[in-house]
Amino acid sequence: MKNVSTGKITPIDRTDWPRVCAMPDAEIRHNADSPRTTISDWEGAALKQGGVEAGHAKTRGPNRRPTKEQVEVRYSPEVLAAFRATGRGWQTRMDEALRDWLKNHSPM
Repeated sequence: MKNVSTGKITPIDRTDWPRVCAMPDAEIRHNADSPRTTISDWEGAALKQGGVEAGHAKTRGPNRRPTKEQVEVRYSPEVLAAFRATGRGWQTRMDEALRDWLKNHSPM
């Protein structure tokens, strides 16, 4: 996808933006004039704020060593609150606590 500027929006823009913003995704038609983007379209993209470069878009690469499995599980609010209170990385600490428990208890 080329980085082509379409210029500035002129004062004669008659788009009903509140209506457009309120539209659910299912009502938005996609066509060749507005193709869906892919991750590769954003590689190396510059993020600008007020015309000043503020950084570059970053995408997470593929998990080369999938050592963990994503699951949905329910814990009591007290347990979650206690681990979350330890700050960033609380899920890793919860995993370590469960591994430690397994060392001392038979899984069968």
